[in-house]
Amino acid sequence: MAMDGYRGFLALLVSALLVGFLSVIFTLVWVLHYREGLGWDGSSLEFNWHPVLVVTGFVFIQGIAIIVYRLPWTWKCSKLLMKCIHAGLNAVAAILAIISLVAVFDFHNALNIPNMYSLHSWVGLAVVIFYMLQLLTGFLIFLLPWAPLSLRAFLMPIHVRSGVLIFGTVIATVLMGVTEKLLFALKNPAYSTLPPEGVFANVLGLLVLVFGALICWIVTTPKWKRPKEPNLTLLQPNGGTPERVEGSLAVNFSKTDKSDSELNDETAARKRNVALDEAAQRSTM
Repeated sequence: MAMDGYRGFLALLVSALLVGFLSVIFTLVWVLHYREGLGWDGSSLEFNWHPVLVVTGFVFIQGIAIIVYRLPWTWKCSKLLMKCIHAGLNAVAAILAIISLVAVFDFHNALNIPNMYSLHSWVGLAVVIFYMLQLLTGFLIFLLPWAPLSLRAFLMPIHVRSGVLIFGTVIATVLMGVTEKLLFALKNPAYSTLPPEGVFANVLGLLVLVFGALICWIVTTPKWKRPKEPNLTLLQPNGGTPERVEGSLAVNFSKTDKSDSELNDETAARKRNVALDEAAQRSTM
């Protein structure tokens, strides 16, 4: 199935992937070149895992998970497969986000630094909690086949909008975190003098911002939405609310209806033939 505005979509997708990949590379260069590297010993080297895992998982991988339904090459794949891919990418992002929080708390506790006092930490922890709730509800409502279709239809717009909101909040939190780190770490020369590390980290922040904007642009453009699968409206007994059946079930129902109609046509033809035979016998008599 052809996508309307395919070239524009492809240009934005390639740009988003390139900018997102550069964001990860810039984060690694920042901590390896300017911040002395990585470790897991309670020192600043352990803290350096925080920006690396957040940008890699919570920004880049989550962004890919958001737009995976929009990729036209996947439209021929089953909806269940795409749901599993979407959930799997978000689960990886959630795991990396949790590890990044552990690194921060370990570093603070090892050096007796107070926890949860800055706006960055408040918003960051809140967005991780809401992200976990989003992941859990998505798994229970949309991936598992237990929820009724009416509940899925009601929650789907909320799920989509809250996902975009969470992603945008993650981008804002990353920008606050980069600025906070530079203010704390750059003393001589000061951040206000635009040292090389400060300029480099500012460019990193711009890359993260542009990546977030491109992902939001792709996911909010209606003409690039995944086409709906064939469905059928079923009337419920006792005045119940009609529900829609999607995918293979709807196809099976349509085939059954077609078979029933063919059977009815055949029965009617037999009745007409019998009536014609009786009429012929009467005329002969």
